[in-house]
Amino acid sequence: MKKILCIILALCVIAALAACSAKKENTDPAEFKPALDTGRSCSITVAGSYDNFEALETEFDRFNEIYPNVQLSYVKLDDYNNVLETVLKGNDRPNIFFSYAWMIGNEKYSSVCENMEELSDSALGLNLDCIRPGLINHDAQGRVLVVPVFSRTYGMLVNNDLFKKEGLSVPKTWKDLLAVCEGFRGKGYASPMMGYSLKSSSCLMHTLAYPLFLATLADDPQAIALANNLDSAAGESMRPALEAVEQLISSGCIDLSQCDQIEDNYSKVILRFFEGDVPMMICTGDTVSGTKKRESQSEAFTAAPFDYSFLPIPMTDDGGYFIDSVSLEFSVNKNCSDLDMTNEFMRFLITNRALNEMASVKRLVTPTKDLSFDSVYAPFGQVPSERVISPEVLGVKDPLTVQIRVAAFRVGRGEITIDEAVGMYGQFE
Repeated sequence: MKKILCIILALCVIAALAACSAKKENTDPAEFKPALDTGRSCSITVAGSYDNFEALETEFDRFNEIYPNVQLSYVKLDDYNNVLETVLKGNDRPNIFFSYAWMIGNEKYSSVCENMEELSDSALGLNLDCIRPGLINHDAQGRVLVVPVFSRTYGMLVNNDLFKKEGLSVPKTWKDLLAVCEGFRGKGYASPMMGYSLKSSSCLMHTLAYPLFLATLADDPQAIALANNLDSAAGESMRPALEAVEQLISSGCIDLSQCDQIEDNYSKVILRFFEGDVPMMICTGDTVSGTKKRESQSEAFTAAPFDYSFLPIPMTDDGGYFIDSVSLEFSVNKNCSDLDMTNEFMRFLITNRALNEMASVKRLVTPTKDLSFDSVYAPFGQVPSERVISPEVLGVKDPLTVQIRVAAFRVGRGEITIDEAVGMYGQFE
């Protein structure tokens, strides 16, 4: 009996030590601790373009557990980009507002940028180290005026159960991708890969081509400059990406007649994927954000749920790319009332916990270094660092994006040849 009791006590001690160790490992060293009077009363407003922002409101509630007398609210501004300047000068100016890196250095938004607080100031205590470095934008003076809240990337939703059912492996290389598409076609799947294809905006062709185009440019700084300046000489850099798009369509990996039945690049893409007969659905992380809410809206998925994940599209023999770009950023209005409490809320928000929780609620890609908390996005956390590309770091500008988007769409639709697209670089609108 004594031996049994000793064994039981020993097991309890081991279990307790393991629990303590796990608790220690899971503790965020930058865990938020209030720095102001917790009885303080004031109001903080966040202005943005979303219709609603439940994820942020959840953080409002958590902040109020510490500062119960601080009133936090979110306000949507109609025609956001055009009214923001006026709102920041008004009597009801917001404390925090949606912002974007492309505003920095843009003459049209110079007065907006003048209202932005310098967020890398060590006196503010923001934990910018929790954010992936490639997402943090610095202006010409080295200041951080915008801080990422959500990020985005490009890839494909994969029906893991369908691969298991058909005895096929999820592709990791370009050769794997072509082979697995052939395998699915042999088993009666008309379009192993699908996506939105009706218009150039958010079309599957762009999702396929953009990562490979950026990878080509990343190897040649001069090519990036030419591409941003819409120099026709940059057209050759599109060729590898356009050839890959054309091959996927011509080889039957993608049947555009099937894809053209998808009416939009968000809800309809998700619901079509949830029918359960699409092995790979080409889309962006912004589309994936709507999957959780639509699981219950899909009769097919409700009746026969399946395991799925979001992966880089393996467009080369070495695999796919993680295009690590920003989806949404916040700026602090340095001329707002109660600036100290506004910065306190930002210090609370820019942490692993808060950013991950918001991303989880919205099901967008977190901007933190921890991509494993959501199994859907976890594969991107396993992409080798040499295959992670940040458009912000490269200095990619919007006009460049327009060129590859329209070129890939028109080549994919068969409207123009690859040679014609290459020669038309800088002319696409």
